Amino acid sequence: MSKIESIARYNLIINKLRKYPASFKEILSYLEIESDIQGYNYSISLRTFQRDIEDISIIYNIDIKYDFSRKAYYIDYDEDDALKERLFEAFDTYNALKISERLSEYIHFEKRKPQGTENLYGLLNAIKNKMQVSFDYCKFWNEKTQTRLVEPYILKEFKNRWYVFALDIEDGNVKSFGLDRLSNLEIKKKKFKPLKDFDVNAYFKNCFGIISANDDEPKEIVLSFEPLQGKYIKTLPLHHSQEIVVDNKKEFRIKLKLFVTYDFIMELLSHGDRVKVIEPKSLIKQMKDIYTKALKQY
Repeated sequence: MSKIESIARYNLIINKLRKYPASFKEILSYLEIESDIQGYNYSISLRTFQRDIEDISIIYNIDIKYDFSRKAYYIDYDEDDALKERLFEAFDTYNALKISERLSEYIHFEKRKPQGTENLYGLLNAIKNKMQVSFDYCKFWNEKTQTRLVEPYILKEFKNRWYVFALDIEDGNVKSFGLDRLSNLEIKKKKFKPLKDFDVNAYFKNCFGIISANDDEPKEIVLSFEPLQGKYIKTLPLHHSQEIVVDNKKEFRIKLKLFVTYDFIMELLSHGDRVKVIEPKSLIKQMKDIYTKALKQY
């Protein structure tokens, strides 16, 4: 059996079990139907299926287990596991893109080239192994490029851009560096010990975006959306702290607990007149000031 058939079979098994648990007989029936459709031989023995489960775990980091009470196989993962969700998202995208050689007839891609993603693998290895890294960095507001030596802690994605949060050796502060402004990455041989008082989960718990907090305490924010816009906010929450307060034909209202940062204000502005800030008063004033200044430009 070719490697192509094996990998395609792994994909089919994952797709089958992502929908609902299934017995080996049901999985085999599904593979036989796909064999007829695609012109390959995906039929396997139970022993081969067990090997496939091991391969899928190693290659995709997706664990398939057997439920003896239901006598069915299932994918074991927590729906709140962001890493697994992104893995499945990438898996879906990959399967969609490989169906045709003439994709331009079926998919319209955004005319932009992601930048900095070539450094993801190197930075991730450095973070995992706690190795110092150096790179050349250029801020948007400063054309001068500087060489930075840092201890990388975590990678974070925001608005289709990737950032690395790292301790800057020069001043001892944890900062964010955009991968699209980073070049000449070099992983050093020197290892480091992360700051004991730096908790990644606590650092981002009440943050929106990548800008660090500028207040002592996060604020309780109440936003009111038009019902139609509310449907989008419901299916793609602004933040994990989002709670629905009102959801009817007149209004969709939510409550959040966040630090009010530039990133969050930009998000509110992107919704235009479809959102109204109810609380806090300080944020209402900020929004009014921004809109007043904007109107003076026209």
